[in-house]
Amino acid sequence: MTVAGRNAPASSWERLVSRANNSTAGRGVAALEGGLGMILANVRGRLRAQDFRLVALALARGDAVRHEHYERLLLEQGPDRVLDERGLLETLLVLRSLVVPSPALFAYVAVRHTLLAAGVDDRELADYLAALVLEFGDHDRHSRIGRADDQTYHYLVDMVGELTGVDQAGERGFLLRVHLGNYSLWLAGLFPDYVEARRSRQGGPDLPYYDELGRQGYRLASEHRLAARFGVAGIYRAAAQRFPTLRVAFNRLSDRVFFPHVSTPEKILRNL
Repeated sequence: MTVAGRNAPASSWERLVSRANNSTAGRGVAALEGGLGMILANVRGRLRAQDFRLVALALARGDAVRHEHYERLLLEQGPDRVLDERGLLETLLVLRSLVVPSPALFAYVAVRHTLLAAGVDDRELADYLAALVLEFGDHDRHSRIGRADDQTYHYLVDMVGELTGVDQAGERGFLLRVHLGNYSLWLAGLFPDYVEARRSRQGGPDLPYYDELGRQGYRLASEHRLAARFGVAGIYRAAAQRFPTLRVAFNRLSDRVFFPHVSTPEKILRNL
C-alpha cells in the first residue's frame, strides 16, 4: 500500500482499525446479567484493514491516483468519511474482484447509504441497524429475544401478550421491548411483500400496524432503566422517532439490494 508515493506501514492500518473500534466503544454489552445477548451498534468496530483496503480499491475504479487519494483519506481522517463516500454502495454491488466485501462491511455500507438517501444521517443508528440485519439473518435469531433464549415469537401479538405479564423492570421485559421494535422493523422493512400477502390472504396486520408497534417497542425500550445503564437509550429513542422512515428505507434496501430481481405488484407500487 502506498500513501503519497510511500509505502504505508502496517502500523498505520492497525491504527485505522483501532479508530474504527474506538468509534463503537461503550455502546451496549454482549450480554445482560441473565446471559441473554443484546444486539450492539458495533459493526464498524468489526471492520479490519482488509475491509478498508477494499473500500479504497473499489472507489478507485482502477485509477492509481484515486486509489492513493482514498488510502490517504482513510489513514489521515479515519474511516467514517470514506465509508460515506457517494457511490460506494453501488460500487461494491458491481465489484468484480477476487476479494469480496465482508458481511460487516457490506451490511454497514448498505444500511448507512440507504438511510442517508432517506435523510437519516445517524452513524450510530446505522451501525445498530446493520448489526440487526446481520444478527437476524442467522438461522432463527429473528424469532428470539436473545441467542440463548428458548422461547420463540412469530407474531407481534405474542410479544405484546407476554409483555403484559412480565416484570416490566426486569431484564426480560427490557429485551421483549427491544425485540418488538427490532422484529417489526426487520419483518415489515425487509419482507413487506410477505406482510402484504399475509394481510390479503389471512387478514394479517398491515404495514402501519408494524410501524406503530415497532415505534412503541423502541420507545418503551429507550425508557427502561437498562437502556440508560448500557448506553443504548439514544439508539432506541432515535429508532422510535423515525420508525416509519426507517421502515420505508428498509423497504428500499430490500427491493434494490437484497432482492433486486424479485418482481411483485406491491414492489412496483412502492417504487413508482
